Amino acid sequence: MKYITLLKILGVGILGGAIPLVIYLSISNPYLKLSEQVIDGNRLAKNQLVNTNNPSGPADFTAAAESTINSVVHVTTKVIQTTFQRDPFQEFFYGPGAGGRELKQYGAGAGSGVIISSEGYIVTNNHVISEASEIEVTLNDNSKYIAKIVGADPSTDIAVLKIEGEKPFVPIVLGNSDDLKIGEWVLAVGNPFNLTSTVTAGIVSAKARNINILNGQQNKDIVPIESFIQTDAAVNPGNSGGALVNTRGELIGINTAIASQTGSYAGYSFAIPINLVQKVMRDIIDYGVVQRGFLGIEISDITQEMKTSKNLLDLKGVYVEKVLENGSAAGAGIKQGDVILKIGSKEVNSPSELQEEIGKRKPGDKIIITLRNNKGEEITKEMILKSKSGETGILSKEEISKNSALGATFVNLSDEEKKSLKITYGVKVETITSGKLKSIGLTAGTIITKINNEPITSVEELTTKLNSSNRGVLLEIMTESGMKDYRGFGL
Repeated sequence: MKYITLLKILGVGILGGAIPLVIYLSISNPYLKLSEQVIDGNRLAKNQLVNTNNPSGPADFTAAAESTINSVVHVTTKVIQTTFQRDPFQEFFYGPGAGGRELKQYGAGAGSGVIISSEGYIVTNNHVISEASEIEVTLNDNSKYIAKIVGADPSTDIAVLKIEGEKPFVPIVLGNSDDLKIGEWVLAVGNPFNLTSTVTAGIVSAKARNINILNGQQNKDIVPIESFIQTDAAVNPGNSGGALVNTRGELIGINTAIASQTGSYAGYSFAIPINLVQKVMRDIIDYGVVQRGFLGIEISDITQEMKTSKNLLDLKGVYVEKVLENGSAAGAGIKQGDVILKIGSKEVNSPSELQEEIGKRKPGDKIIITLRNNKGEEITKEMILKSKSGETGILSKEEISKNSALGATFVNLSDEEKKSLKITYGVKVETITSGKLKSIGLTAGTIITKINNEPITSVEELTTKLNSSNRGVLLEIMTESGMKDYRGFGL
């Protein structure tokens, strides 16, 4: 009996030691992606809030407000627009850029953000920090931190920041925006008009709303993805980047925009659903950029007029206007005139719903599409999503870093471009998001010919110098029309 008792005690001891070991390994597993290790709000939430609303009585938001207010931060930015004034006399004797001086114009901005990781990762709107040269984050306890930009995605208006300091920070619990119902109570938590830690309440008025607010902010190479949650919770300037939470205190959206003729709240506000935000922020943390899959089609709503003119069965689904060559849809046999009814098991009845579903996926993902063809037959198609460049593979962080630096990606100039501009070296900015290069006025299409008066002959040469520079940088740049100028930072 003594031996049996001893074995039981030993077994309990081994089990007791194994449990924390398993938990530790699940948290610190080096094979997990970085985002899986650091986005820990749900894991750290000891007491998941429950909806304490009494269906027959007034709603009570106190528990949800209390649980989220310490995870919402105030984001303030300093905007420094830098131009470089040339000195032709000094340049004549000492070379390009000699004797010049920086001219700076100063501005400021403010918004909100949400802590998603005890390690200090924060999600906010891209437009809050897109022009920023310096970013400061103030927590609910009034402690202040300098933030750096991890990455940004203009297509969804999402950006990820990182702060360093005493840990752990208080991450919010992440919810599921697909479960959100129209008419459900929600809270908007943010910092409108620099009034910190403000909570307002409303209901979900609509889902998958497209208000075309991102179209005017993008360049031609960026496709906006809008599928907003519409609410009547009061949101004002300064709420951008803040939290939209349900009555359980779970983050279900990032407040982004209002519909107003005056610039202040007029009854309607819009938030990016958290399920779309999650894909974007995890990609940014893991890779620095968003790995986005594309169907390769142009689509439109089905209106009553279209139903009649195209002889469609009903108003359900999304109409395929055009199929692009070499895209995922073309490879799967989707044709112009088909009507897409489902992505996986999710019905899609508007372009914004379809864009949201595809926006959650990456190149290489296999999806099942249910559609109705021009014969009225309902069929399914299986396809593998491709990237914008037609690839099905995921780029590694190392590959991405070779072509990107300080918020921009670059491509080598073609021989034709060099001949047209009468140069033999230089690289071109392909895309640009929030970061140092955007803050000094570079745009997509800008050509960088020299860094600190040294000619640039390849993309990798430029990115290596930009990423490793610990001193002032002077860039000789050229517009696509051939006009030469200079930009500098840290001089």
